[in-house]
Amino acid sequence: MDERATHPVLEARHVSKTYRQGPREVHVLEDVDLSLQAGQSLAIVGVSGAGKSTLLHILGGLDRPDSGDVVLEGSPVWQMTPKERSRVRNQSLGFVYQFHHLLHEFSALENVAMPLLIRGESVTVARERAADILGRVGLAERLQHKPGELSGGERQRAAVARALVGNPRVVLGDEPTGNLDEATADQVHKMMLDLNSELGTSLLLVTHDRSLAARMDRRLELHMGRLREMG
Repeated sequence: MDERATHPVLEARHVSKTYRQGPREVHVLEDVDLSLQAGQSLAIVGVSGAGKSTLLHILGGLDRPDSGDVVLEGSPVWQMTPKERSRVRNQSLGFVYQFHHLLHEFSALENVAMPLLIRGESVTVARERAADILGRVGLAERLQHKPGELSGGERQRAAVARALVGNPRVVLGDEPTGNLDEATADQVHKMMLDLNSELGTSLLLVTHDRSLAARMDRRLELHMGRLREMG
């Protein structure tokens, strides 16, 4: 049996984070525990300012917790060197944000190929894989279009393709449909869940949209710095 299938692919262990606002301390996260299984989809919901993005950045190795650690495929993320964390982010994690963050001077194909080029893949391999994943998200006819020539939904599909092109173990989404109209958001969210099922990549999204969260395998609510299971 593949040992990875019997252990969480991503865990938060006793994670806490406090920010100082003038003389005031704001306890954003307090002793948070979380586990994400291979192939699972998980939503974290909460009001604006609850700390959802902070938790996601800590899980993704972008923001250091005050205490606790994050374990990705058995390796403690915050005990790694910065170089090791960068390598893990490139190889094992994919990120999708509310705003697509595509580079405007490059085509959709070039944008999606970029993580593979950074990894050291050849241009030929990177472009082939980018074209394949763009086809999976419905953009086979838009490979050479730049972001300014794509609709909002198409730009976000390209951003999802960029997150998935390196075959990551986990995709982390920070309100990935929050900047889209309701119908387009629904389409993009369905596409992400379909790819989650098809590719077996674990999916963790933070969102304020409870109707979208209801489609995920698990739902957690972040409230007063703590996570609690939702029905």
